[in-house]
Amino acid sequence: MNTEKKYHEIEFTWPEGFYSDGVNTGMRQERPDLGWLYSKVPATAAGVYTTNKVCAAPTALTKKTVTQSQKLQAVVMNSVFANSCTGLQGEKDVALEQKLVAEKLNISPALVGVASTGLIGAYLPMEKITAGISKLQSKKTDTVTKAVMTTDTRSKKISVSFKLGERLCTMTGFAKGSGMIHPNMATMLAFITTDAAISPVTLQTLISELADETFNQITVDGDTSTNDMVLVLANGLAQNNEITSSSPELATFKSAFHHILAFLAQSIAADGEGATKLVEVNVNGASSTQDGKKIAKAIVGSSLVKAALFGDDPNWGRVMSTIGATDAAFDPQNITIKLNDILVVDHSLAAEFDKETASNSLKDSKVTIDVDLHDGEAKGQAWGCDLTYGYVKINAAYHS
Repeated sequence: MNTEKKYHEIEFTWPEGFYSDGVNTGMRQERPDLGWLYSKVPATAAGVYTTNKVCAAPTALTKKTVTQSQKLQAVVMNSVFANSCTGLQGEKDVALEQKLVAEKLNISPALVGVASTGLIGAYLPMEKITAGISKLQSKKTDTVTKAVMTTDTRSKKISVSFKLGERLCTMTGFAKGSGMIHPNMATMLAFITTDAAISPVTLQTLISELADETFNQITVDGDTSTNDMVLVLANGLAQNNEITSSSPELATFKSAFHHILAFLAQSIAADGEGATKLVEVNVNGASSTQDGKKIAKAIVGSSLVKAALFGDDPNWGRVMSTIGATDAAFDPQNITIKLNDILVVDHSLAAEFDKETASNSLKDSKVTIDVDLHDGEAKGQAWGCDLTYGYVKINAAYHS
């Protein structure tokens, strides 16, 4: 894609015509646990969803709703309870949520999406959910970004502006995710809103392509969830000419969209449960993009690599063995590896480097691993985090 910057990051704000809110219903002690976002007009909608065969009721309903009409006007979302593995009762509860939001906004239930995240196997406390929906208001705050947090330590949000023709457009996204992160996709929810006008087919094509380059290239622990989704809503209130696959402005929209998704994906990886550092892997010289992406993701997903990075150990042998364990095509005698720009492997042989300097560099909050396979022109990129004592502690305590 065209890498020329066609957007500007701005202070967090909702695009024209979008509103949100978040409230505490009592599912949590203090933090918001239920929220919504909605557009004053129906928006073109597109999404990507979990590939886990066990799909939660809200995820299944939203996927069906978006697929049927390619339109949404509102999304209601909660944390604490995933409404997954809840059978017919879970389906009834998610349909009731859809109905309650539709009645409050005086819109069709077919324009309402539902998202949940939290403990699998527990039923939604519908009295609290119902009371919470009645309290939701029309606001321009960021409270909803906190309502979907589970083990997240911070909300993940971003806004950018860009021009389509003479029209100034805004795109805003937020996400949650910290553990069970190994997309195609993971225990993550992401929502992107924009006031740009774009055709449904073009929007779905873009989110499928760009999610594969961003969200599907992060990993925290190798586990996938039942509730994942990324939704994008475009309400067209910026009044630009509708973007299609042949529009000259498509590259501008795509550039801004890619930046939003990449930022949110990296924010999730950096906030991995117990993590102390973000890990970025860049693979160059691959024979194919698929192989480059496969190797990059294997490295960030390796427990041995992650543990070494937590210990500030420049143990490049773990990176080499991980590369060799993939089914990607490459010459095992011609690999170069750098850790935070320090050459540690030169054409598959140990390079001379100062181990203390390398170890100190790994104490940074971001570690970059660069791999050159010297086998082609393709590239791959992935993000993850270190594996810490904190990860085990958090997940040992995460139960009903």
